Amino acid sequence: MPTYQYVCTACDEPLEAVQAFTDDALTDCPACGTGRLRKVYGSV
Repeated sequence: MPTYQYVCTACDEPLEAVQAFTDDALTDCPACGTGRLRKVYGSV
């Protein structure tokens, strides 16, 4: 399963999550509790 990187747009806390391709994207930040996570896309 791939590892996805997220960042919270409210508190700038980074997060990595191992998810299946079929899993929904995470939305809730575990650090501040807001629903403002966004996926970070990087180059390979």
